[in-house]
Amino acid sequence: MALTNASVVNVRTGAVVRDATVVLRGGLIESIGTGPAPAGLRAVDLRGRYLVPGLIDAHVHIASLPQMRAALESGVTTVRSAGVSHFADVGLRELVRTGVVAGPDMLATGYHVRPGVAPEMFLDFPELGDLMRGLATDDALRRAVRANLSRGVDWIKTLATERAGTPDTDPRKQVYTEAELRVIVDEAATRNVPVMAHAHGAEGAHAAVSAGVRSIEHGTYLSDETLKLMAARGTFFDPTADIVNDLAEAGGDYDDGGLMRRGDMMRPILRSAIGRAQKFGVKIVAGSDTGYGPSSVARVAREAGELVAAGLTTLQALQAATVTNAELLRLEKRIGAVETGFEADLMVIDTNPLENIRALLDPLLVVSNGRIGLDRLSFGK
Repeated sequence: MALTNASVVNVRTGAVVRDATVVLRGGLIESIGTGPAPAGLRAVDLRGRYLVPGLIDAHVHIASLPQMRAALESGVTTVRSAGVSHFADVGLRELVRTGVVAGPDMLATGYHVRPGVAPEMFLDFPELGDLMRGLATDDALRRAVRANLSRGVDWIKTLATERAGTPDTDPRKQVYTEAELRVIVDEAATRNVPVMAHAHGAEGAHAAVSAGVRSIEHGTYLSDETLKLMAARGTFFDPTADIVNDLAEAGGDYDDGGLMRRGDMMRPILRSAIGRAQKFGVKIVAGSDTGYGPSSVARVAREAGELVAAGLTTLQALQAATVTNAELLRLEKRIGAVETGFEADLMVIDTNPLENIRALLDPLLVVSNGRIGLDRLSFGK
């Protein structure tokens, strides 16, 4: 197809190319120019609307086809799983990859490697039943990582600190030492698989960065020392700030009095961490930390708004959800920008997101891998 009369947003520079014709063929962006659509192609007149890359969500818990559809319809064309049971993310990845279903491209993670690993893991790997007591030794950690790798995951996720979304845990508490985290990183590296670390607390986050993880998830209590280390090492920061709003407010994925108080307390602390990360030159990415379920409120477009509220410019927030996320995922030569040769992952919105980042919340057309996943351009008969 060809998208005509497009206002193409360059997410690297912030420039906007008006009256552009973007030709899509074979799942890729074939050309970006001017003039009418080439003969024989379906032409979609955008009437000056803004064309941006499909959004990338660096932290999801999607485990079903309806959840994939919900993510796609919110403008998301690539997601990184942050852990689900029974390797549902691997199956979803393959269904999208083979073209059986339309949806965001999925980078799979499988099970969290954590002290109390999900009991469902032992239904998939009954031979690991002796680990039901917990992943507390180097050998246990290696075996858990290898089990995930055996299913073809793209990432390994571990917990460096306790969770914030469970009322009986303190998210500041460190659960693995730097040495233990390095065992996980080194074992994953045998297959060139990177590691993301759930880390709210200062000590656990510092240990994870020192151990060589590629990204810190959440990072509420990050110290300046750790942020400077992240900048020096190129460790990415995925703050998932919008899910803290979910903790603090009624409804959504969380609805618990204790968590509401915790979320209200954490919001300004995390916002400060994001601002300091920006000041120190840490690479900030956007993740929603939701499953895109029927009750979910968090979205990666909302996360971009949170990043702006924390001090990023609208361009930097848009980059966090596109090109910077692509770099995190090691896909920067394929996705994250509207450029010739890149995958045809695109979103059309009514107004310029560089003037109002909340424009990302209302996609009118979503194209993933060259296929239309959502079309709200016209309701006329």
